[in-house]
Amino acid sequence: MGQRYTEISGQIKGFIERQKIFFIGTAACDGRVNISPKGMDSLRILNKNRVVWLNLTGSGNETAAHLLENDRMTIMFCSFEGEPMILRLYGYAKAYHPRDAEWDDMISLFPPLAGARQIIDMKVDLVQTSCGAAVPCFEYKAEREQLIEWIEKKGEEGIKKYWDEKNRFSIDGKPTKISG
Repeated sequence: MGQRYTEISGQIKGFIERQKIFFIGTAACDGRVNISPKGMDSLRILNKNRVVWLNLTGSGNETAAHLLENDRMTIMFCSFEGEPMILRLYGYAKAYHPRDAEWDDMISLFPPLAGARQIIDMKVDLVQTSCGAAVPCFEYKAEREQLIEWIEKKGEEGIKKYWDEKNRFSIDGKPTKISG
Protein backbone atom coordinates (compact mmCIF):
# COMPACT_ATOMS: atom_id res chain seq x y z
CA MET A 1 0.00 0.00 0.00
CA GLY A 2 0.97 3.63 -0.41
CA GLN A 3 3.41 5.43 1.80
CA ARG A 4 4.20 9.12 2.35
CA TYR A 5 7.62 10.60 2.98
CA THR A 6 8.99 14.11 3.49
CA GLU A 7 12.09 13.50 1.35
CA ILE A 8 13.61 11.39 -1.41
CA SER A 9 15.36 8.43 0.22
CA GLY A 10 18.22 6.52 -1.34
CA GLN A 11 15.86 3.70 -2.34
CA ILE A 12 13.44 6.12 -3.99
CA LYS A 13 16.31 7.93 -5.72
CA GLY A 14 17.41 4.59 -7.20
CA PHE A 15 13.87 3.90 -8.44
CA ILE A 16 13.69 7.33 -10.10
CA GLU A 17 17.07 6.90 -11.79
CA ARG A 18 15.95 3.59 -13.35
CA GLN A 19 12.83 5.06 -14.97
CA LYS A 20 12.88 5.96 -18.67
CA ILE A 21 9.79 8.19 -18.57
CA PHE A 22 8.16 10.56 -16.11
CA PHE A 23 5.06 12.72 -16.22
CA ILE A 24 4.70 16.38 -15.22
CA GLY A 25 1.40 17.71 -13.88
CA THR A 26 0.69 21.45 -13.59
CA ALA A 27 -2.32 23.75 -13.61
CA ALA A 28 -2.86 27.48 -13.65
CA CYS A 29 -5.53 29.03 -11.44
CA ASP A 30 -8.03 28.45 -14.22
CA GLY A 31 -8.01 26.77 -17.61
CA ARG A 32 -6.75 23.34 -18.50
CA VAL A 33 -4.72 20.97 -16.35
CA ASN A 34 -1.61 19.78 -18.18
CA ILE A 35 0.02 16.35 -17.92
CA SER A 36 3.12 15.97 -20.04
CA PRO A 37 5.35 12.92 -20.58
CA LYS A 38 9.12 13.47 -20.42
CA GLY A 39 12.00 11.22 -21.31
CA MET A 40 15.63 11.24 -22.36
CA ASP A 41 18.35 12.00 -19.83
CA SER A 42 16.57 15.09 -18.53
CA LEU A 43 16.03 14.77 -14.75
CA ARG A 44 18.46 15.21 -11.87
CA ILE A 45 18.00 14.79 -8.13
CA LEU A 46 20.04 17.52 -6.44
CA ASN A 47 19.26 16.56 -2.86
CA LYS A 48 16.54 14.90 -0.75
CA ASN A 49 14.08 17.72 -1.47
CA ARG A 50 15.11 19.18 -4.80
CA VAL A 51 14.94 17.95 -8.39
CA VAL A 52 15.55 19.72 -11.68
CA TRP A 53 14.60 18.67 -15.18
CA LEU A 54 15.52 19.99 -18.59
CA ASN A 55 12.49 21.00 -20.63
CA LEU A 56 13.05 20.58 -24.36
CA THR A 57 11.24 22.37 -27.16
CA GLY A 58 7.82 20.92 -27.88
CA SER A 59 4.55 21.78 -29.51
CA GLY A 60 3.30 23.51 -26.35
CA ASN A 61 4.82 25.21 -23.33
CA GLU A 62 2.12 24.68 -20.72
CA THR A 63 4.40 23.98 -17.76
CA ALA A 64 6.22 27.31 -18.03
CA ALA A 65 2.94 29.23 -18.33
CA HIS A 66 1.35 27.44 -15.40
CA LEU A 67 4.33 27.92 -13.09
CA LEU A 68 4.20 31.69 -13.59
CA GLU A 69 0.69 31.71 -12.14
CA ASN A 70 0.65 28.68 -9.83
CA ASP A 71 3.95 27.12 -8.81
CA ARG A 72 2.53 23.74 -7.70
CA MET A 73 3.82 20.77 -9.66
CA THR A 74 3.64 16.98 -9.47
CA ILE A 75 6.11 14.59 -11.07
CA MET A 76 4.90 11.00 -11.47
CA PHE A 77 6.94 7.90 -12.23
CA CYS A 78 5.47 4.46 -13.04
CA SER A 79 7.33 1.21 -13.00
CA PHE A 80 6.64 -0.41 -16.37
CA GLU A 81 9.31 -3.09 -15.81
CA GLY A 82 10.08 -5.14 -12.71
CA GLU A 83 8.21 -4.69 -9.45
CA PRO A 84 5.13 -2.45 -9.68
CA MET A 85 5.20 1.01 -8.12
CA ILE A 86 3.87 4.48 -8.75
CA LEU A 87 5.85 7.35 -7.26
CA ARG A 88 4.75 10.97 -7.07
CA LEU A 89 6.85 13.96 -6.08
CA TYR A 90 4.76 16.93 -4.97
CA GLY A 91 6.13 20.41 -4.58
CA TYR A 92 6.69 23.89 -5.88
CA ALA A 93 8.68 24.80 -8.98
CA LYS A 94 10.17 27.63 -10.98
CA ALA A 95 11.25 27.74 -14.62
CA TYR A 96 14.64 29.14 -15.64
CA HIS A 97 15.34 30.19 -19.23
CA PRO A 98 18.71 30.40 -21.03
CA ARG A 99 18.80 34.15 -20.30
CA ASP A 100 18.57 33.61 -16.50
CA ALA A 101 21.70 33.49 -14.31
CA GLU A 102 20.50 30.22 -12.73
CA TRP A 103 20.55 28.57 -16.16
CA ASP A 104 24.34 28.79 -16.34
CA ASP A 105 24.65 27.10 -12.94
CA MET A 106 22.35 24.20 -13.86
CA ILE A 107 22.76 23.44 -17.58
CA SER A 108 26.05 21.60 -16.96
CA LEU A 109 24.06 18.96 -15.00
CA PHE A 110 22.67 17.65 -18.30
CA PRO A 111 24.17 16.26 -21.49
CA PRO A 112 24.06 18.74 -24.36
CA LEU A 113 20.55 18.45 -25.81
CA ALA A 114 19.49 20.66 -28.70
CA GLY A 115 16.32 22.66 -28.12
CA ALA A 116 16.69 23.07 -24.35
CA ARG A 117 14.28 25.89 -23.46
CA GLN A 118 13.82 25.81 -19.68
CA ILE A 119 15.21 24.15 -16.60
CA ILE A 120 12.47 23.45 -14.08
CA ASP A 121 13.65 23.57 -10.46
CA MET A 122 11.31 21.85 -8.00
CA LYS A 123 11.34 21.90 -4.20
CA VAL A 124 9.81 18.59 -3.12
CA ASP A 125 7.65 18.69 0.01
CA LEU A 126 5.92 15.30 -0.29
CA VAL A 127 6.96 11.95 -1.75
CA GLN A 128 4.20 9.38 -2.15
CA THR A 129 4.35 5.79 -3.32
CA SER A 130 1.45 3.57 -4.32
CA CYS A 131 1.27 -0.02 -5.45
CA GLY A 132 1.04 0.35 -9.24
CA ALA A 133 -0.30 -3.18 -9.50
CA ALA A 134 -2.71 -2.22 -12.30
CA VAL A 135 -0.01 -0.57 -14.46
CA PRO A 136 0.84 -2.84 -17.41
CA CYS A 137 4.33 -4.17 -18.03
CA PHE A 138 6.21 -2.73 -21.00
CA GLU A 139 9.71 -3.39 -22.20
CA TYR A 140 11.93 -0.36 -22.90
CA LYS A 141 13.23 -0.42 -26.46
CA ALA A 142 15.01 2.89 -27.13
CA GLU A 143 14.82 6.65 -27.04
CA ARG A 144 13.11 8.27 -30.01
CA GLU A 145 15.38 10.35 -32.24
CA GLN A 146 12.73 12.44 -34.04
CA LEU A 147 12.71 15.44 -31.68
CA ILE A 148 16.48 15.94 -31.70
CA GLU A 149 16.61 15.46 -35.49
CA TRP A 150 13.82 18.03 -35.97
CA ILE A 151 15.52 20.53 -33.63
CA GLU A 152 18.92 20.10 -35.28
CA LYS A 153 17.37 20.55 -38.73
CA LYS A 154 15.71 23.82 -37.62
CA GLY A 155 18.95 25.15 -36.14
CA GLU A 156 19.32 27.59 -33.26
CA GLU A 157 17.69 30.55 -35.04
CA GLY A 158 14.87 28.35 -36.36
CA ILE A 159 14.14 27.11 -32.85
CA LYS A 160 14.04 30.66 -31.47
CA LYS A 161 11.58 31.58 -34.22
CA TYR A 162 9.50 28.47 -33.37
CA TRP A 163 9.50 29.48 -29.68
CA ASP A 164 8.27 32.92 -30.67
CA GLU A 165 5.53 31.53 -32.92
CA LYS A 166 4.40 28.44 -30.96
CA ASN A 167 5.68 28.59 -27.37
CA ARG A 168 4.98 32.17 -26.18
CA PHE A 169 1.49 31.33 -24.89
CA SER A 170 -0.23 28.31 -23.40
CA ILE A 171 -3.29 26.78 -25.05
CA ASP A 172 -5.34 28.96 -22.67
CA GLY A 173 -3.49 32.12 -23.83
CA LYS A 174 -1.30 32.46 -20.75
CA PRO A 175 2.22 33.87 -21.31
CA THR A 176 5.25 31.57 -20.91
CA LYS A 177 8.00 34.24 -20.96
CA ILE A 178 10.00 32.10 -23.41
CA SER A 179 10.93 35.26 -25.34
CA GLY A 180 11.87 37.41 -22.38
